Amino acid sequence: MFRKMRRLGQMLSKEECEEILTREPRGVLALLGDYDYPYALPMSHVYVDGKIYFHGAMQGHKNDAVKKHDKVSYCVFDEGVKNDDGWSYTFRSVIVFGRIRTLADDDEKVEKLTHLGDKFFPTHDETVSEIERLLHRTEVFEITIEHMSGKTVVEK
Repeated sequence: MFRKMRRLGQMLSKEECEEILTREPRGVLALLGDYDYPYALPMSHVYVDGKIYFHGAMQGHKNDAVKKHDKVSYCVFDEGVKNDDGWSYTFRSVIVFGRIRTLADDDEKVEKLTHLGDKFFPTHDETVSEIERLLHRTEVFEITIEHMSGKTVVEK
């Protein structure tokens, strides 16, 4: 169903892909938006137990798109390394295809928001404080991965 990578010599292992998803803080979520136009937006994420989680408001374009169509793509890449030529970079990227849903259970939302907050806030106490303050108006999204590929990109 999913295309095979053309340049197999640049392919990353599953472990390398998971390391990028775990370490990197942000990616780009692609949804089917209004009038069937692609809608891509930057997101801060956390990768936990083989799934990707992020948070957002309870209303808006993203929420409407998720309700309309659950198939998504998510792309993450590292900051790369500048090559000796002084202008190009070598970097690694991961593209995920999967299904997205919103979490309904508050306990599950708190668990995933804790993972997310602990990735970004300086202390766990700050994570807990923010969750207590904003849980009632925060949506948590989960991507179940159906296909994942990664590669090393060498700009030339």
